[in-house]
Amino acid sequence: MSVAELIRSNLSRLTPESLDIVDESARHAGHEGARGGGGHYRLTIVSAQFSGKPTQARHRMVYEALGPMMKKEIHALSIQAYAPGEI
Repeated sequence: MSVAELIRSNLSRLTPESLDIVDESARHAGHEGARGGGGHYRLTIVSAQFSGKPTQARHRMVYEALGPMMKKEIHALSIQAYAPGEI
């Protein structure tokens, strides 16, 4: 299973209405995190679970769902987290 597929699987607990994952690792070749095996990803997620929550809480929910992936498979993660109707 690819890292993007693992991300998608782990984020399923947030019941996303939409989820877009872009692997930008190739753009960071030679970067310290890339040498250690961690990739760079851009994530856009829409979930009703984000309704009424500030950005920091939304990001925390994403990090909690990804758990230990943030220490190995993911070196950098750009997050755009929305509630339905916000975009």
